[in-house]
Amino acid sequence: MKNLSLNEIKKWNDFEDLVAAYFRQVKLDKEVNIESVEVQQTGTGGDGGRDILVSFIVNDSVMTFKRIWVVQCKFYNQDVSKSHLSDINIPSLIHQYAANGYLLICKKNITSTLSASFESLNKNCKFGYRYEFWNQNNLLGRIRLKEEVVKTFFPLHAKYLEKQETKKLKFT
Repeated sequence: MKNLSLNEIKKWNDFEDLVAAYFRQVKLDKEVNIESVEVQQTGTGGDGGRDILVSFIVNDSVMTFKRIWVVQCKFYNQDVSKSHLSDINIPSLIHQYAANGYLLICKKNITSTLSASFESLNKNCKFGYRYEFWNQNNLLGRIRLKEEVVKTFFPLHAKYLEKQETKKLKFT
């Protein structure tokens, strides 16, 4: 498969595993000051809006601090709307886990109404919580830089890249 595509991911739990694997690899980035990353997956069954809890220990060269994100993954073949999240009180969810924010990661995209809702929450949240989302392009743009994640979750794309590298080596 020439382009990295979420079509290689067939099941919702593989999608969640992909996201968790991405966050586990983040601590290896040389350009960020992350000292450690802890990734806790919910597992099967009802999750109450939390698929993954990600805790970062970050050092900004002045001090070390902790950032916690409640991550929810939506493996839908359609854009995610407010109605898909209607049974979740996101601010309460963030508070429950003593988190700094909520990150929604979608296989496709989110509707303009949900995007506007997140903008409003970011603007008006008196606790300073952050409300973010990644669509498929945001996620794939980050994942393509994580070689081990690509090899594990995107075998067709990894095979394509391997062939391209072999061709390049032949002609040099």
